[in-house]
Amino acid sequence: MAAFAASSPAATAVLGGARLSSSRSADLRTPVLHLPPPPRRHFSTHPLPLSCDVARFSSLRVKASSSSEESSGSVQTDELLADLKEKWDSIENKSTVFLYGGGALLAVWLSAVVIGAVNSVPLLPKIMELVGLGYTGWFVYRYLLYKDSRKELATDIEALKKKIAGTGE
Repeated sequence: MAAFAASSPAATAVLGGARLSSSRSADLRTPVLHLPPPPRRHFSTHPLPLSCDVARFSSLRVKASSSSEESSGSVQTDELLADLKEKWDSIENKSTVFLYGGGALLAVWLSAVVIGAVNSVPLLPKIMELVGLGYTGWFVYRYLLYKDSRKELATDIEALKKKIAGTGE
């Protein structure tokens, strides 16, 4: 326990039986931080103009709804859930769905790992950007610049759609 006595301009402290003295010259050598006073807050008694508040909150409007509107939302949700349940029940081999879903998640994770590895190589991301810009320029020149090539692209897309959908072989 420390006791301080101020008998003279120099103060003496007793700490654990030893006397520690401090003089005014020691006090003058220690730096003292003088902090500025906290900023004063001026509160105005004038009310704020309401025109800016009205303009800001004019898009926020409350609309009362009846129970029939709420029930129509729940009916749509119920129809959606019933439709999904019906489609799930119509699937014969459910294990393939889980297998394809797991494979898709694995592919997304693996692609994220590969992209992270490519981005960690110092110069490779910039080179990939240049390759992408070059391919975009070639695609625009090849398929979008002239009318005949746009028609060719449209027929190629339609053929691909038919091939994917399985119609028109």
